[in-house]
Amino acid sequence: MSELPPANSPTTVEDALLDGLTPPQREAVTHVDGPMLVLAGPGSGKTRVITRRVAYLVRGVGIAPWNVLAITFTNKAAGEMRERVSELLSEREARAATIATFHSLCARLLRRYADRLGLPAGYSIYDSSDQQRAMKQALNDLEINPKNFPPNSMLHTISNAKNELVDAEAFAQTAGDFYNRTVAKVYKKYTQILTRNHALDFDDLLLKTVQLLKQHPEVLAELRERYQYVLIDEYQDTNHAQFMLANALASGHQNLCATGDPDQSIYGWRGANIRNILEFEQHYPNAKVVRLEQNYRSTKKILAAADGLIRNNSARKHKQLFTDNDDGDPVQLVTMQDERQEAHWLVERFRDLHVNEKLAWGEMAVFYRMNSLSRVVEDALRDAGMPYQIARGTAFYDRAEIKDAVAYLRVIANPADEVNLLRIINTPTRGIGNQSIKAMQAHSLASNRAVDDIIRDPMSVPGLSNRAQNAVAKFAKMVDEWRTAAGLNEAPDLLLGQQGLSPAASDDEISLRELVERVITESTLEEHYRKDKSDPDQERLANLGELISSAQQFEEDYLNEAAEDGNDAPTLRDKLLALLERISLVSDVDSVDQGEGAVTLMTLHAAKGLEFPIVAMVGVEDGLLPHQRSQNEGEKGEEEERRLCFVGMTRAMRRLYMTSTRYRTIFGQTMPVIPSRFLNELPTDAIEVCDVSEDGDDPFGDDFEPHTSAREQAGEFPPGTRVRHPQFGIGRIITVARSGSHTRARVEFNAAGVKTLILQYARLEKV
Repeated sequence: MSELPPANSPTTVEDALLDGLTPPQREAVTHVDGPMLVLAGPGSGKTRVITRRVAYLVRGVGIAPWNVLAITFTNKAAGEMRERVSELLSEREARAATIATFHSLCARLLRRYADRLGLPAGYSIYDSSDQQRAMKQALNDLEINPKNFPPNSMLHTISNAKNELVDAEAFAQTAGDFYNRTVAKVYKKYTQILTRNHALDFDDLLLKTVQLLKQHPEVLAELRERYQYVLIDEYQDTNHAQFMLANALASGHQNLCATGDPDQSIYGWRGANIRNILEFEQHYPNAKVVRLEQNYRSTKKILAAADGLIRNNSARKHKQLFTDNDDGDPVQLVTMQDERQEAHWLVERFRDLHVNEKLAWGEMAVFYRMNSLSRVVEDALRDAGMPYQIARGTAFYDRAEIKDAVAYLRVIANPADEVNLLRIINTPTRGIGNQSIKAMQAHSLASNRAVDDIIRDPMSVPGLSNRAQNAVAKFAKMVDEWRTAAGLNEAPDLLLGQQGLSPAASDDEISLRELVERVITESTLEEHYRKDKSDPDQERLANLGELISSAQQFEEDYLNEAAEDGNDAPTLRDKLLALLERISLVSDVDSVDQGEGAVTLMTLHAAKGLEFPIVAMVGVEDGLLPHQRSQNEGEKGEEEERRLCFVGMTRAMRRLYMTSTRYRTIFGQTMPVIPSRFLNELPTDAIEVCDVSEDGDDPFGDDFEPHTSAREQAGEFPPGTRVRHPQFGIGRIITVARSGSHTRARVEFNAAGVKTLILQYARLEKV
């Protein structure tokens, strides 16, 4: 229901929409035509401004809701935005406005205009595990050793290329060295596999949409007419493809509102380009710039510490951050002996907050730079009997039984999806072994026929036993029956689908829920997990039941949305494709439930967009934060790591702990470490330093004792000194900096690249 007053109320709609907003927030909400950049500091009410702006355009100005497009990065953020907008507008108005992630918007557009790019309307969207299987198949087909060219590495390189709008052909033309020439071959083969499977990966959704707008100006003109007011959240996280998409949609009317904060740009490793927001005014010279500088989340001490840190960056747009909140406690910088003491100290601190201050477990979070740092903390929480959750992956849809059931649905929707077809053809086992599968794949290649076609003619496959032939034929018949029930085996329907149209629903068509239930039952997945003795509580069976329930709920929501759009008769095919699309686009952060009564453990990257009363950042040490890899990128890499630290700090509302250790076990070896250089950049009046490391013998013995002071070490190895390291070889000192009793040096080695070393322990020799 809308919270706005009725037309005859003495309180006007505009008054209600602007109520409680600060002057800068009002300025951002009420700006209508022309480009605008909203620089929103952490905790500054950014989502509130965006949702009020959407409502103001519709109710305050009279813009048609279907002319408004709001884009954000996660399903969680999009869902929250929709919910808030629905509180400000009527249900019909809220549904008519488009609020989506980049990927879900692109998936929607590609479904609508599939025929323009020669895409089948029923294409699959491959999630990360599907992409892994396709990449392994590509490497196998090319006889490339995956140990030398790991699938993850290949996918990352190809992903970066696609985000730069470089397709396989263009990549091959610029591949100069051996590595990139090999990647080019893999990229081409991987693309061929996706094409053969009628599938797109996440990056293809962006790449293909930009291609659509470039190659078909009539489509671009239609979308510009539809989306006359474009709002983009987290603009600092856009990559090149997203930047091109946003600018294409807004280049005609110029009504682009970009909201973000350069100080929170932390995804450079996956293609995000901070220049998109830093250079916004160059792309739109007449842009209005509004700064949201008041923080509503954190205490004065936490905000002062974070602001003092980020001021050390040069690639930024300054904001004078302030808050009217209490001063609060200083940020505690705590030094431990090792990671075990670090974890136990946190457990005791959390227990004290829970018992003495009555804070719920769900109000506490632990952040870390690398996932591996969670293990010791997990052990300590588990030993103490404290509940915790880890934000790592899409928990429900990553479960094997759910992925199996979804694979069946994908094969029904897309017969050419060989990756998912081969996943389920013998799951649960039905007498089609690996040898039979390999025989069908070989026959598919030799005869240039799709595997989906082969399974309907198993007698033509050389070497296939009678038993296997019967099993394959039975499987094919089962899949065909599902497709018929879903209305996907009728030629007229398929023809309509190729034209981007939807056939009319049949009166006797089964529901989406009934289709999912039939698949789970008739595939024998239900029977298999009912008999699963390794799951005495039958949790896997319960998960399959939850999938049926979710299909029912999705169908009800989809029908309501379709009715709002004037489509009163969506087909089962429409609903199935929409369900599969939603499942594919679920992201990692969507699995975080802050309402749970459990301590949350997550990486600093995953923490973006969240907030917790109590935050502990562990492993705040050089080599971890900033990460060692960032040293190879010089100042650019260090600034992104500093932004990552800033993001972590500004998630904290009431208390912030930043911990480091004297020694940390890495790859089974206990090594000396030093606190992060970022800790030295925090203003002293906002922090409290505490050393609780245990007394005792140095675990390294005399060989590792520093024999000279930090000052002496700095003087002995000035920048430019040529040195030799027992492991890294010959190198040259780049910079030297003292940190307490230690001296840190950045050394550029001839073979090993740039390394950061503690001079007291590095055993360097002058050359």
